[in-house]
Amino acid sequence: MNYFLIFILFLSSFSFGQLTASEIEIKRQEHIAALSDSTTGILNSEEIEHLGDVTYFDHDENYVITGLFTKSKGKKFKMPTSTERTPIYRRYGYLDFVYNDDTLRLEVYQNVELAKQEKYKNYLFIPFKDATSAKTTYGGGRYMDLEIPENTQLIIDFNTAYNPYCAYSYRYSCPVPPKVNHLTIEINAGEKTPMRH
Repeated sequence: MNYFLIFILFLSSFSFGQLTASEIEIKRQEHIAALSDSTTGILNSEEIEHLGDVTYFDHDENYVITGLFTKSKGKKFKMPTSTERTPIYRRYGYLDFVYNDDTLRLEVYQNVELAKQEKYKNYLFIPFKDATSAKTTYGGGRYMDLEIPENTQLIIDFNTAYNPYCAYSYRYSCPVPPKVNHLTIEINAGEKTPMRH
């Protein structure tokens, strides 16, 4: 399986930038439709049969948070995944934000190979876990996509948090959120654990 092409396919289901609640709902329905359609190649017929309900938390404006983005490029490193595959990433910066009086930080990453493509040269990636992981959300963590911000303010919308394809199929190889991106709070927003996982 060409994991790089699969990653591109995965990204094509999502949009960068801030979305309205209705736009997020449309993206969710498109995502469910793509998972349930054998012609997309995302899941095979057996996996679709056992997919179950793909569910989300209700959209919550409290999880649309303005944070402080600090650009701080790190060295290239091999990102651990759910398999032996280790794609090359680099830390691109930090996102500091406050939620319910908790000051939190997430590291923001850039896929080195993906950044070579014009379409994705501004793409940034936040894999994370939180206190809902392995409870109401996927135990392997969830992802968010961002664009390189033009200034130090960056809006992070946890309503857009989504599962890696590993949540639906063991055929995929998915980045594992680094420990620095394990939040101690509950993020009751975005995609939940698939019902039959």
